[in-house]
Amino acid sequence: MKKAERRELGLIIETMGFGDWVWIDPKDIVVAQWVRLKCAFGCAEYGRNASCPPNTPSVKECRDFIGGYSSAVMLHFPKTVARPEDRHVWSREVNSRLLALEREVFLAGYYKAFLLAMDSSGLCSECAGERSKCKLPRASRPSPEAMAVDVFATARACGLPIEVLRDPSQEMNRYALLMIE
Repeated sequence: MKKAERRELGLIIETMGFGDWVWIDPKDIVVAQWVRLKCAFGCAEYGRNASCPPNTPSVKECRDFIGGYSSAVMLHFPKTVARPEDRHVWSREVNSRLLALEREVFLAGYYKAFLLAMDSSGLCSECAGERSKCKLPRASRPSPEAMAVDVFATARACGLPIEVLRDPSQEMNRYALLMIE
C-alpha cells in the first residue's frame, strides 16, 4: 500500500475516533492451532456465539484468509472494569464503532476491508448461537482469537502492551484487526 493511501486511511481512522493503532503487515499476524484449542477448552462463548468457534473457519482457512491481505491495522483498546462481565457493554459499543470504521474504509474503495472485532460480537443481548440463525449476519464479526490469531504474540511483535491479567482490577489490553486490501 502506498504512503498516500496509508495517510488517507489514517485520517479516516483518526476521524472515526480511534487514536491508538498501528499498521501491521499481515505476515506478522501469528495464527496458531493452540488459540483454537483455548477457545474450545476455556471460553464460555465456544459453541454459543454465532461468530465464535466452531462457527468460524478452520485454522488453515484462517491462515489463508489473513494471507490474502497486504495490509492491516491493529487497534488497541485499554480498559479497566470493576467486574469481568462489565466489559460486555463496553465491547458492544466499541465493536459498533469498529463496524462503522470498516464501512468507511470499504466506502473509500477498499472493497476487501474486513474487521476482526475487539471481542466476541455481543451486538445482540442474546446470541442465536449459530451463523444460520444470526439476527445480524451482516454486522457479526469474529474476534482475532476466533480466527486463531495469537493476539499476545502479534501485539508484542508490534511493540504493543499485553500481559496475562492476574486480577480482574488490572487494565485489559484488547485488540481488533482491520484487514485492508
